[in-house]
Amino acid sequence: MTDVRIEPWREDDLDLLRRLNTPEIRAHTGGPETEEQVVARHGRYVRFGDTGQGRMYAVVLPDGARVGSVGYWEREWRDQRVYELGWAILPGWQGRGLATAAVRAAVAVARARRTHRYAHAYPSVDNAPSNAVCRKAGFTLLGETEFEFPPGHLMRSNDWRIDLTA
Repeated sequence: MTDVRIEPWREDDLDLLRRLNTPEIRAHTGGPETEEQVVARHGRYVRFGDTGQGRMYAVVLPDGARVGSVGYWEREWRDQRVYELGWAILPGWQGRGLATAAVRAAVAVARARRTHRYAHAYPSVDNAPSNAVCRKAGFTLLGETEFEFPPGHLMRSNDWRIDLTA
């Protein structure tokens, strides 16, 4: 199943973010956040759309069910401004191609902005499903790197890049 769309993150997506904040989903990103951290993250996601620096989206099925998140945001990486992409899909919907379709859709939006040449994703080297999403979505593996996430925690990640001008 890859019939999915992305919709800008909205105020009533807080419950979705809470459902995405589980040990299973956050295993490769430092573990679940506190309720206060989730509420703060939600506020950033809602306001993010107005900044021009990126966007967060809900992953939405044809029936309207909101089953994940995907987004892109600006960051400095190796002396260059790039977009970083991140995503998460609820466990009951994983393995159906939804993350790949959502990432492709987010890349298309970032590409249309014509702001940065490259977008990167930094999944943990141990996160086989997210690394597969990068490969299937057309990213090129540049190699392993140390990546700080969450803040204060270094993790071994793969650096995947896609050319937004291609």
